[in-house]
Amino acid sequence: MESKTAPSCRLLFCLLISAAVLRPGLGLYTVNSAYGDTIIMPCRLDVPQNLMFGKWKYEKPDGSPVFIAFRSSTKKSVQYDDVPEYKDRLSLSENYTLSISNARISDEKRFVCMLVTEDNVFEAPTIVKVFKQPSKPEIVNKALFLETEQLKKLGDCISKDSYPDGNITWYRSGKVLQPLEGAVVINFRKQMDPVTQLYTMTSSLEYKTTKADIQMPFTCSVIYYGPTGQKTVHSEQAIFDIYYPTEQVTIQVLPPKNAIKEGDNITLKCIGNGNPPPEEFLFYLPGQPEGIRSSNTYILTDVRRNATGDYKCSLIDKKSMIASTTITVHYLDLSLNPSGEVTKQIGDALPVSCTISASRNATVVWMKDNIRLRSSPSFSSLHYQDAGNYVCETALQEVEGLKKSESLTLIVEGKPQIKMTKKTDPSGLSKTIICHVEGFPKPAIQWTITGSGSVINQTEESPYINGRYYSKIIISPEENVTLTCTAENQLERTVNSLNVSAISIPEHDEADEISDENKEKVNDQAKLIVGIVVGLLLAALVAGVVYWLYIKKSKSASKHVNKDLGNMEENKKLEENNHKTEA
Repeated sequence: MESKTAPSCRLLFCLLISAAVLRPGLGLYTVNSAYGDTIIMPCRLDVPQNLMFGKWKYEKPDGSPVFIAFRSSTKKSVQYDDVPEYKDRLSLSENYTLSISNARISDEKRFVCMLVTEDNVFEAPTIVKVFKQPSKPEIVNKALFLETEQLKKLGDCISKDSYPDGNITWYRSGKVLQPLEGAVVINFRKQMDPVTQLYTMTSSLEYKTTKADIQMPFTCSVIYYGPTGQKTVHSEQAIFDIYYPTEQVTIQVLPPKNAIKEGDNITLKCIGNGNPPPEEFLFYLPGQPEGIRSSNTYILTDVRRNATGDYKCSLIDKKSMIASTTITVHYLDLSLNPSGEVTKQIGDALPVSCTISASRNATVVWMKDNIRLRSSPSFSSLHYQDAGNYVCETALQEVEGLKKSESLTLIVEGKPQIKMTKKTDPSGLSKTIICHVEGFPKPAIQWTITGSGSVINQTEESPYINGRYYSKIIISPEENVTLTCTAENQLERTVNSLNVSAISIPEHDEADEISDENKEKVNDQAKLIVGIVVGLLLAALVAGVVYWLYIKKSKSASKHVNKDLGNMEENKKLEENNHKTEA
């Protein structure tokens, strides 16, 4: 650039070099920048009106200047000097603010902004500081395990690419570890990359562990300086396996002891509290003095109730270190009599028993057709509604899965029974004839007209419930007829007939069959009426006794008066009156 400048300009450059003046009141100014960011340096000088041009330079360690940017005040043109390390990284604004992109460690220099007039040169220096945050520290080369009471290397904490260099600190459960002879040994070292000028810090830790360090987290941190001051970055936690000898033996039972039942497989597990735990033990079974050598587990298959007893285990090389437990094998027996499919006739008696034998109190539940019964079934006289599937279920609540059940499928059979009723419609235009049938298996119903033998197919049937249902027809006979209802099942064929008058002839209607539910209502009403009548009779009896006592007392008093007067005639009259009164 200087080679392209006019002779008068060369003279000005000489002035820049030899007669530059630092603007009063402008001291050193520092710009802090993060590595890779853009460094922004304002000129910090007031632009004079007679400004010719502005220029930026930096100073080498020996103090010699290196010019990097030029901007004319008249042509508004910007020229950048041929400095390789700043190629394509500089930007000079109209107010002479210099920006350097992609900040590097080598950018840490003293930069100077220069504003030149015809008779003077003004300078404003700026110090650039570049900071690089180190990578998150990481614990590497970690020990596979630590042994109690032994000093052993735990690992290395490493943090890379820092500028300036940082310092590493070790922590145990959040507390700083300080060097302690024979227990805590810390070695720190750092290394700078000659190309990037970035630092890598490494700190190794040797540590003497105890059982108190079990599950304790170890971490490290790097403390470094950034553009805004000191900062700290922590590593992830590292938890180490701590080895220590066995001090106690325990025995476990799987499944849990209170849930063992006949048919289960029992796993005895012996555990030593050392780390690593012992791999072999001696197991002692009930009634067997000699131990059985096995791994830390011993399996009993398909146990029975006679397996109840004490079980023990111990270390092989230290039999005095022993553990024991008591196992109870729970059992549950159920016997239902009768069971399976049972067919009985209506009216028969059927005793039912469900016998339970168990290792502890068991609950018993009766179900009929999946509905729970309030009590166990008992049949002194079977009805059709007694038919169904009965299940006796029993269980030990404390033992999961220990439950048993047996079922009884009760079939109540009966020959068909028929009752026929008739009812005239209030309009007088038709009559309803109903054939009520009960029996099991379900009887088939057929209607016929006696004499003609014709079959009536247009009927209406009710649902078949508890061995009962009905078939209904509606007719308007012009003359007297006899209807026949035939009910037939596998046991018997039953026939019943009913005379029905012509629709024009009035006749007495027969009451419909009362359903079981209505029968219960009627029975309840009958009981209420009987109760009222009995109460009235008792009240009348009490009133009669009171009245009889009153008459008896009056009669005695009357006789006493007559005796005193000695009047026989009056006595007779009184006696006659008393007889009348009694009557």
